[in-house]
Amino acid sequence: MLAPRPAEARLIEIARDAPGRRLAGVTLGRAQALATLAGERHEATAVCWIPDCFRAALALAEDLPANLQIACEPDPPDKPCDLALAPLSMHGEAELARETLQELAHRLEIGGRLLAATDNPRDTWLHEQLAAILPRVRKHPFDDAVVYSAVKTEPLRRRRDFSCEFALRDRGRLLKLLTRPGVFSHRRVDPGARRLMDAAEIGPGERVLDIGCGAGAVALALAAREPTAQVLAVDSHARAVACTQRGAELNDLPNVSTLLSANGEYPDPGTYDLAVANPPYYAGHEIAARMVAAAHRSLRVGGRLLAVTKSPQWYAEHLPATGWRSTCTSEVKRYHLVSAERA
Repeated sequence: MLAPRPAEARLIEIARDAPGRRLAGVTLGRAQALATLAGERHEATAVCWIPDCFRAALALAEDLPANLQIACEPDPPDKPCDLALAPLSMHGEAELARETLQELAHRLEIGGRLLAATDNPRDTWLHEQLAAILPRVRKHPFDDAVVYSAVKTEPLRRRRDFSCEFALRDRGRLLKLLTRPGVFSHRRVDPGARRLMDAAEIGPGERVLDIGCGAGAVALALAAREPTAQVLAVDSHARAVACTQRGAELNDLPNVSTLLSANGEYPDPGTYDLAVANPPYYAGHEIAARMVAAAHRSLRVGGRLLAVTKSPQWYAEHLPATGWRSTCTSEVKRYHLVSAERA
């Protein structure tokens, strides 16, 4: 198994001295903390919540103990636990961290212990968040991280709903969107997604593929414009897929279907008329290359790809060499729209 990151490694050190036979938590990597404890406590059961199926698959590829379950679901499994582990990154999403702490604390039995860690040894923020949920937080400082521990003495007084439902106007129609922490993009429509949405055109009966749909803004807008079109919204994040599905229900769009997938293989390859994508920037062009390849497999000959980016040069160089023709780019409000046809 890969060595854990500092916050998770320090969490393991403190967790070894904490009692518990029903373990639950999250991970910064591949479930190293829970795998370590489950391997040492053969009579225990453990579950690690990893909502992204790509990261979940990486964890499952490790040599995990048989008593550890990897849960790729929109929420942590709703099962009671007596030891909860929350290694967190100081560069992570604040609302997701708050919600994760709350949901793990909610699942803790009375007398159970929550351990939270961060890779910021000068942290004060995580301490404040944990202290707002559970009493008497104890600090365990290290040079490269800090671990906090707290015992649940009573049920949570308040359980906040971090989801957000808001309206999106697209070409005269008002649509409802549901977003949640960890989903792209929470509480707003991403400007790049708006550029993509405004530029996309679909015809009657067309099959549309939204690769990396996030909360589903683009997929829902296109489906609402053309009721005879069929839109498949794909994402690797279980919560994103659930938000998109809920958006389809809120707007009464039966022509939207969803798929949780990270492998780029979708039903009925070679039959789609349009593929849209708003690749993330944090991985360079690695994810963009995967999305482009998935679009090429999925589109019919002459099918159209429409992507939004801030780095059009990569597409101009990459697409003609990988089975695309008629590549062109246009700049709209600090974003670039890239279009091409499958050759």
